[in-house]
Amino acid sequence: MSTEEGTDDAVTSGFLVLSFYLSRFVIANIYGITMNYIPQLFTLAGVMLLACMSPGPDFFAVSSNALSSRRAGIFVALGVATGCVIWALLAVFGLGILLTKFGLLYAGIRFLGAAYLLFWGSKMLLSARRPKASLKVSCSTENHKGSFRRGFFVNMSNPKAAVFFGSLFVTILPMGAPMWVHAVTIAIVGIVSSCWFVILAWMFSAVRVRTIYDHIRRPIDVLMGAALIGLGAKLAVDR
Repeated sequence: MSTEEGTDDAVTSGFLVLSFYLSRFVIANIYGITMNYIPQLFTLAGVMLLACMSPGPDFFAVSSNALSSRRAGIFVALGVATGCVIWALLAVFGLGILLTKFGLLYAGIRFLGAAYLLFWGSKMLLSARRPKASLKVSCSTENHKGSFRRGFFVNMSNPKAAVFFGSLFVTILPMGAPMWVHAVTIAIVGIVSSCWFVILAWMFSAVRVRTIYDHIRRPIDVLMGAALIGLGAKLAVDR
């Protein structure tokens, strides 16, 4: 294992340990204040985890970037998680559902996200036709910023997230829940999404996975490109 990958493993492990103790701290404080909202918060965490695990634009954004670079995958994962937190914030203040009432704005964001997914999928299909080359991992700061922006944009360009978070909070959280419950809810969204997508990036950037990918890159790129195009088309036609 190279020094760089060892450093990445240490950063990933440290991040997961920090998230674990942060989640324990949050849960411990909730327990100390009241037990009334514990079942709802655990239910919300479970639903959020299942939503993150389901294949979609966020999943393909993280996995496709992690196959080329662990750091790129992790930064894309953090960008996606940041988008989830922002959608959760909007839902808490009712702005997410309000967005769906403005048809032109909602459609504009939806078509913008669909166009980006179609462009990205087409780019992967075209890259699959090029001669095979060895994987080269780039670790510049600019690439890290670009990876974060890519993950953030993929997540934020799907306005259906507003409907998801809005309905999730309304369905699970009781009416009149105190502000600290909403704050903990946002923290849960951030912890669950960041942990899952960082783990996903770590898995897809493992040496063995990347070695296999290097041998079958073309069919994998074709499948991922087709999946992104399909998701973009679905986002464009769904209402």
